[in-house]
Amino acid sequence: MLNSIRTFFNTHLSKPGDRSAADGEQVARRAAAALLLEMTHMEDEPQAIERQTVVALVRECFGMTYSQAEALLGCAEAERNGSTDYFQFTSLINEHYTPEDKACLVAALWRVAFADERLGRYEEYLVRKVSDLLYVPHNVFIQAKLAAEQAATSGAQ
Repeated sequence: MLNSIRTFFNTHLSKPGDRSAADGEQVARRAAAALLLEMTHMEDEPQAIERQTVVALVRECFGMTYSQAEALLGCAEAERNGSTDYFQFTSLINEHYTPEDKACLVAALWRVAFADERLGRYEEYLVRKVSDLLYVPHNVFIQAKLAAEQAATSGAQ
């Protein structure tokens, strides 16, 4: 499993002379993808639209092709399944993301939560928990929630 993760990043995301500099960014991307995937597991019956939203967000945010996004999500899902808490992901993100990047991740989590046009209590809990662990200001958290909710109700996902 670890070899497949390394192969993916070495093949798709690293430049030959820049592998060590890109390692932190790659790990943070995988951590962010794992948190997005975690959102799809917050309901008893995961919705296909949430998974599709995660794929679209990964492609949009990281500039990946569909196959690269699926490979990243495969690696992230394996890490998510083996995780015991969110801190292992948020600590990596705190280390490598700017405050603006963190705000974008929180907004992306809200977009996944509202992808099925409703918000479950565990979905809101996850975004709140991750926001706290990423030190995202409460007003940014609320603005992102309201924007995602408005987009979902107007059909402008």
